[in-house]
Amino acid sequence: MASVTLTLEATQLSSSNLNQFLASIERRAYRIALSAVGDPEEALDILQDSMLKLARLYAGKTEPEWRILFNRILQSRIRDWYRRQRVRRAVIGWLPRNWDSEESEDSFAQVEQPGTHNPRQLLENDELIIHIDAAVRALPQRQREAFFHRCWDGLSTKDTATAMKISEGSVKTHYSRALKTLRNLLESQL
Repeated sequence: MASVTLTLEATQLSSSNLNQFLASIERRAYRIALSAVGDPEEALDILQDSMLKLARLYAGKTEPEWRILFNRILQSRIRDWYRRQRVRRAVIGWLPRNWDSEESEDSFAQVEQPGTHNPRQLLENDELIIHIDAAVRALPQRQREAFFHRCWDGLSTKDTATAMKISEGSVKTHYSRALKTLRNLLESQL
């Protein structure tokens, strides 16, 4: 009976840790998905699918492994979304572009950020974010992935290579090209 109690306590502790982990990465992961797909609803779907898959398949893993696993799952879901879009365009390309979409609101954008009360600064920040989002979306898929892992997630080259399933040299190449492209795009726009 004691082993059942210990197993139950370990499961509850693991579940609590997983919930804390998912809560800590939610906003950042949403921004990654939104930057990748450009649609708030699709980004939320990708985020939810990624979180559910991590919880369902990898809840028993250790906390340090979750970050790499989650990033791998998230990027896989984003690639799946692009594949579905390609098929959708091929099959129903003759329909108008917005035939199945409704106007949607970005629920995260509606949350007021603390300390942002200057309207001029808010406008400048919004314009800067628009330029950055456009520049990041203009990156090729693998460069964008390397950029997100290295800059936003703070993963090492080795961990990024593991998450992307490529060599460390390829990570360095993709990341370097992404930074150069972003630098050039943002300098020309600002």
